[in-house]
Amino acid sequence: MRHAEWAHIDLDAKEWHYLVTKTNTQHIVPLSRQAIEILTSLHPLTGNGRFVFPSARTPNGSRAMSDVALLAALRRMGFDKSEMTVHGFRAMARTILDEVLGFRVDFIEHQLAHSVRDPNGRAYNRTAHLPERHKMMQSWADYLDGLKNGAAILPFMQKVR
Repeated sequence: MRHAEWAHIDLDAKEWHYLVTKTNTQHIVPLSRQAIEILTSLHPLTGNGRFVFPSARTPNGSRAMSDVALLAALRRMGFDKSEMTVHGFRAMARTILDEVLGFRVDFIEHQLAHSVRDPNGRAYNRTAHLPERHKMMQSWADYLDGLKNGAAILPFMQKVR
C-alpha cells in the first residue's frame, strides 16, 4: 500500500492495479466505497505526485512513505510492538474475513495476492473472482465502520472439524 501510485488507481472501476514484485504478476485490489471516499479526499493533497502516500521527507513526493513511518504511526496510536505490526493487519483481516464474515478462503487468498492452488493442485490459479472480492472488500469496510461506530463485536466462529 505504501507504494500505491495514482496512475494505478481507477476510481471509476473502484480498483487498484499493481505488479506484485515477489511473483512478478499483476494484481487487482477491489476498493470499497469507503476507500474511494478516502482516496478522493486525499487526491487534492498528493494527487499531483506519483505516490498516493509520499514520503514527507522527500521533496515533490518522489519517494513512497517508509515502513518506519507506518511503524511510528502505530506506536503513536499506543500499539506496542508486541501487540501489532503493520503486516499484522493482513493477518487480522485474513482471520476475520474467514472466521467472522464467512468469506471463502480462496477469495481471501486471492485478495492478499497469495498463490492459490486449484483442485488439480496447480499453484497459480489464474482466476480473479473480482465480483466476489468487490463484495468482500465492501463487507470488510462496513465491518470496520461498525467497529468504529460501536457495533457489537461478534466472537469468532468455531470451525466444525
